[in-house]
Amino acid sequence: MNAPLPKPIETMMKTLLQTDIDPQETQEWKDSLHSLVATHGRERAAFILDELSVLAQQLKISWQQKTAPVNSCSCVNTISLDQQPAYPGNIKIEEKLGALIRWNALAMVVRANSAYGELGGHIASYASAADLFEVGFNHFFRARENSENGHKGDLVFFQPHSAPGVYARAFLENRLTEKDLSFFRQELRANREGAQGLCSYPHPYLMPDFWQFPTGSMGIGPISSIYQARFMHYLTHRQLQNCENRKVWGIFGDGEMDEPESMSALTLAAREKLDNLVWVVNCNLQRLDGPVRGNGQVIKELERLFTGAGWNVIKVLWGSDWDPLFAKDLTGALTKALGETVDGQMQTFAANDGAFNREHFFGQNEALQRLVEGMSDEQIDKLRRGGHDIVKIYAAYAAAVNHKGQPTVILAHTKKGYGMGNAGQGKMTTHSQKKLGDTELLAFRDRFNLPLSDEQTLNLDFYRPDENSEEIRYLHAQRQKLGGYLPKRYTDTPTRQASPVEQWAGFALQAENKNMSTTMAFVRMLGNLLKDNEIGQRIVPIVADEARTFGMANLFKQVGIYSSVGQQYEPEDIGSILSYREALDGQILEEGISEAGAISSWVAAATSYSVHGTPILPFYIYYSMFGFQRIGDLIWAAADQRPRGFLIGATSGKTTLGGEGLQHQDGSSHIWSATIPNCKSYDPAFAGELAVIIEQGTKEMMTEQKDVFYYITVMNENYPQPSLKPGMRKNVLKGAYHFRHYPAQSVSGTQEKNAVTLLGSGAILTEVLAAAGELSSQGIACDVFSVTSWTELARDGQRSEHSSNSSDQPAMPFIEEQLQNSKGPIIAASDYVRMLPESIRAYVPAGRKYITLGTDGFGRSDTRAELRQHFGVNAQAIVQMALKQLA
Repeated sequence: MNAPLPKPIETMMKTLLQTDIDPQETQEWKDSLHSLVATHGRERAAFILDELSVLAQQLKISWQQKTAPVNSCSCVNTISLDQQPAYPGNIKIEEKLGALIRWNALAMVVRANSAYGELGGHIASYASAADLFEVGFNHFFRARENSENGHKGDLVFFQPHSAPGVYARAFLENRLTEKDLSFFRQELRANREGAQGLCSYPHPYLMPDFWQFPTGSMGIGPISSIYQARFMHYLTHRQLQNCENRKVWGIFGDGEMDEPESMSALTLAAREKLDNLVWVVNCNLQRLDGPVRGNGQVIKELERLFTGAGWNVIKVLWGSDWDPLFAKDLTGALTKALGETVDGQMQTFAANDGAFNREHFFGQNEALQRLVEGMSDEQIDKLRRGGHDIVKIYAAYAAAVNHKGQPTVILAHTKKGYGMGNAGQGKMTTHSQKKLGDTELLAFRDRFNLPLSDEQTLNLDFYRPDENSEEIRYLHAQRQKLGGYLPKRYTDTPTRQASPVEQWAGFALQAENKNMSTTMAFVRMLGNLLKDNEIGQRIVPIVADEARTFGMANLFKQVGIYSSVGQQYEPEDIGSILSYREALDGQILEEGISEAGAISSWVAAATSYSVHGTPILPFYIYYSMFGFQRIGDLIWAAADQRPRGFLIGATSGKTTLGGEGLQHQDGSSHIWSATIPNCKSYDPAFAGELAVIIEQGTKEMMTEQKDVFYYITVMNENYPQPSLKPGMRKNVLKGAYHFRHYPAQSVSGTQEKNAVTLLGSGAILTEVLAAAGELSSQGIACDVFSVTSWTELARDGQRSEHSSNSSDQPAMPFIEEQLQNSKGPIIAASDYVRMLPESIRAYVPAGRKYITLGTDGFGRSDTRAELRQHFGVNAQAIVQMALKQLA
């Protein structure tokens, strides 16, 4: 039965009822509102209520706080019966198709786990969301059309646990074979058997022609969809592509809304008026282990959250079967009972039959009992929630796509495991349900009137009607109306080629020992690239909130900061040469203090080549510590989407950012980045190296169209920048090159006897060079190598190991080749933890001592000199280690 109201709420409700000193006057006000709606419509009524709300505030009437009941959100559908549009499809055929897709999805998961129990998979999530998906597929989700002026396609983020349903639909569309379905979650075996393995969740990296967006990590889909929708406005306003008639759809779970990423950008979506964004929250009231809000009501909670954030909220709570009951509910007893039923109890109702619900829900009072008089237990059992009624869903979707000025969220009430009966509907364990017994399988068949024999059912046979059947012809016809099939990922995009590096980075290649930081050099290169005739307009600089910190203020006037409303104020520094400038066609995306938002913007831009067919080259510049460590999951998901762009970790390293301390100083980002296969990581010490790396990355991503992205760390420390030696570009990109030989200084002129080899990267290379000079003065010869990428050296070594196992003539690791002519012990130092230089230990020449120095441990607030002494990576520590090894 319904749980009683908590005492404070019960007391407040009684108090509210007692305070109506003139019920007749109250009724007159209500009648007036009804009359206003009937005479002038809902929009006029909303206008009057807004005016009264403003007046109430002026009169200091705090009615929202004092008299609005707790949980006052109404538990009825937003779109009333009289507002519903006519359904444009064939309901009978769509229900048949939906039933077949449900079956094939279930059979796929159960078959896989009957054979291999450890594979996992999910049935119940798609069972609850199937109708939400199907209405979209049949009537709303637009695909990219191949014609020149055709629709560029909607973006659809699919609830990850419902992936089996998407595969099952693709099977009916003849995009996947029965053999493919037989290898659900068996990608490696499938390759050997000549089939396409189906990955667990949406993964573009694993199925690059199928999935568009990875949503498997909860919360990443929601924030990504918001920034994709905003980026479409950006493309339109900058006249790079017209995205005005396209939508971003996100189908997410109610439990997923607890993730911080799911909620972190809601106000941005409203502030930017992203009416191209529609979220469908599948409110089946269950997480993995139990109710989302066992003692509360998550739908009411979400309604308040989204309304407060400025979204348009549409509730689809009850199916058409409930309409007669609401029509008979003249006393409001039904609305009241539904509004007081907590999610835990609603889950119990979902798990039980009509007889149970007659007794425990409708049996609460006489008013409810009268509503179901004449209804059988079977009819009560078939009372559908709104998320299982395609007519109600269509009405909500149609209202959402036509709404202007706000993003829309549709809160769809469903049952987890819908149709699974005693095997899983509404059960606490339903999320993990992967196997069904014979009785449950036959019951599922009968529940959805599937055209399967007992033998076919128990054998878990996949079923696809004949291509000429009414159902399949309808399926194809509906998708053709919408431009084709989804999901589908595209890779065809025009190529772009930047000007020669000498034109935009000549100052770095021929630096001639000018004093500058690599951050300063990068910003100058970026400013020049933005002027490039071929790719300049396609570069998107992105910062969280540190443009001035990185010396990028000069770009404000050059290209402007994007704003969807332009600049409606006169900035305080308008007279300054570096004044702040926002513009509708601004090129910089400055995201405020939100690394999650900034990386989501970067992903939207970095995947534009695939999502929009428009190549874009984004540069996200940030404090390196606030990248892989802070938002590593988002970067990992970005890698899944095969992005193309640059991540620039500024003020990088453990010792370059003096004074900031433990949480700002980065000693680990290159370890994180090394774990991502399609990320190329570099830690250049000099501007010339940086220029060559950016040139190569731009070429790979914009011209050669490789699915890679680059992580480059730069420093804010000024020191002399040498010119890049001729012939070193190839070695810079491979990860290391011989920078300089320091001969042993000897008054007697005798031949060198003691020698040492020094490796350094990034900011610590200057310390290595100072150490080499000191050792040289003590009669010890030094060869110094600039390591631009420990990661690329380690990967090259791993490739050589692989070739050793498969070839009679194994390739020598590049770092071994570079070091073979050097002498003495090898000492490697970086501004990162020792694990980074340790990654190449196996590939240095055999028989040579290899010693690594790094910045393990927590950072400190102090000067660069003190920090480097503390971590033992300064010139003195390097000299001492060399002398120790030589001794």
